[in-house]
Amino acid sequence: MRIRVLLAGKNQQGRRFRHVCETIVISAHGALLYFDQDLEIGSLLVLTNPFTADEQECRVVYLGEDSDKGRRVGIEFVTPAPRFWGIEFTHPDLASAQSGSLQEN
Repeated sequence: MRIRVLLAGKNQQGRRFRHVCETIVISAHGALLYFDQDLEIGSLLVLTNPFTADEQECRVVYLGEDSDKGRRVGIEFVTPAPRFWGIEFTHPDLASAQSGSLQEN
């Protein structure tokens, strides 16, 4: 799901930044997004969802390849935030079990 978000923190050179970027994938645990600053694994950042105005502290857990949209960066929420994106996530196994029990009735 593509969502424009605001990411803030310090880059590898220690300079503060606030940058709008776009998600590639979102989950209840964090996101994969495009970003154009140099970051390190373990860096702490603050992610803001402009639709909910919610802020969440996160850490960099993955640094991928560069692309024309920026580098792929995986971030993980420091504390669980299942409602950060404003949508409900369902576990695939749970959804299958629920639909199977509905079909039996």
